[in-house]
Amino acid sequence: MTTPAETMSAPASSPSAARSRRALRRGQRAGVPRRRRPAKVVARRSATMTLKYVALLAVAVIAAGPFLWMTITAFKSGQNIYDPSIKISQLTVANFVGVWEFLNIPAYLGNTVVITVGSIVIDVVLASLCAYPLACMRFPGRDVIMVLLIAAMIIPAAAGMVINYLTLSKLHLLNTLVGVILPGSLKVFSIVLLRQAYLGVPRDLIEAARIDGASELLIWRKIMIPSILPAISTVVIFDFIGRWNEFLWPVIVLQDPAKYPLAAALQYLNGSFNYKFGYIAAGTVISIIPVLIIFIIFQKNYINAVAGAVKA
Repeated sequence: MTTPAETMSAPASSPSAARSRRALRRGQRAGVPRRRRPAKVVARRSATMTLKYVALLAVAVIAAGPFLWMTITAFKSGQNIYDPSIKISQLTVANFVGVWEFLNIPAYLGNTVVITVGSIVIDVVLASLCAYPLACMRFPGRDVIMVLLIAAMIIPAAAGMVINYLTLSKLHLLNTLVGVILPGSLKVFSIVLLRQAYLGVPRDLIEAARIDGASELLIWRKIMIPSILPAISTVVIFDFIGRWNEFLWPVIVLQDPAKYPLAAALQYLNGSFNYKFGYIAAGTVISIIPVLIIFIIFQKNYINAVAGAVKA
């Protein structure tokens, strides 16, 4: 037989009794009013937060100031572009109309879209295919290939322009949009970035797919690509910005100005309308709008990819 002391101590040591004591302590703490923070501490923290927001606002104004000034200038006439004041009555779209009529913007936009989209498709497809075996397969020389790829990122792009130009000349691709697209479409940075994204995919998914009889190409298309969409969005944004604003290489390859992309075509504004800075500002705003649209579309995946890289 158990004694009364043993009977009383048994429930005390059971898990249910421990949970009851914790719930009782939480209830007692909840019933006690919280101590208010001193007014000095609250004021100090409020002042610190205010200073932080003011500093961030100042940085944002400095970073976005030139773009805002250029946008406002694009809607002003040539006589008042340096006037800091903004009056609704002085705003006009004459600069945009003049640039649209002088430069044949639709044709240049079409050339830019072809060059940009072609480069992005080549980079995404080939980089994702190259990165998959480097991340998910084991073969001799894999680490050596990665070292060589990273070392290749040190070489400046200008070092290969002469070789690329001579190669395009032998292939009779000069003065063609294909000649602008092919060199530099596949970027080493994209391969390295997508390889790191592949490494974040659980190996169990790949092994399970292989056991079920899926081929490597099917695994890459059905499992890996949907799992690294944030990284692919990052590649798309970087490629779009780089190709859309590309100036030097199209000017070197293309002899016909009618085939120029928009960034190269804007040089005519600098030579013909130095006295009308509003035209130059309007053309620059037109060229920036697609970049902003692409970033807004892919910004969620881009932020997820950057956040994942920081955590890694």
